[in-house]
Amino acid sequence: MIRRFTMCAGVVLMAAVGGVACHHNPKPQPPAPAPVAKPAPTSPATPPPPPPAPAPAQPAPPTEDEIFKNKTLEQLNAEKPLADAFFGYDSTDLSPEARGLLQKDVDWMKKWTTTKVMVEGHADSRGTNEYNLALGERRADAVRDYLVSLGVPTDRITIVSKGEEQPFCSEETEACWQQNRRGHFVITAK
Repeated sequence: MIRRFTMCAGVVLMAAVGGVACHHNPKPQPPAPAPVAKPAPTSPATPPPPPPAPAPAQPAPPTEDEIFKNKTLEQLNAEKPLADAFFGYDSTDLSPEARGLLQKDVDWMKKWTTTKVMVEGHADSRGTNEYNLALGERRADAVRDYLVSLGVPTDRITIVSKGEEQPFCSEETEACWQQNRRGHFVITAK
């Protein structure tokens, strides 16, 4: 029995040693690869900011007609769009220079067909009041008649004589008197 025990013990021992002997020490295994980190969830790509809103459309600049309509008679007269016609001493004849200026006045009146004007006839201070009033009237007539000959309807033009009563210049010199001998325009309607 002892022999059997010895034998059994030997088998067990051998089995234990053999098992160890049969098993080689396992080769060290390389460490398991680290788990690949999943990228953190990101929000979807942020879209670029929208382009800036277009600047509000600038209103179109006013037309010449709109500008004209918005002006008062005082503003128009202050701008002096119509040139005065000047006369020689004791004369009602229109010089070539005066005719050229009046042609430009006619062009303006043809462009602005609703306008009406008053032509004031003026004289210098030499002569009597009565004579200068009559001379002023003849000068205003001469300007009106020339405008009508160039196509401006008569009903758009009124005349008045101022004689020497409302001088543009009050000095008693030829240069000053020359400024007072005129047909002067006042816009009365637009």
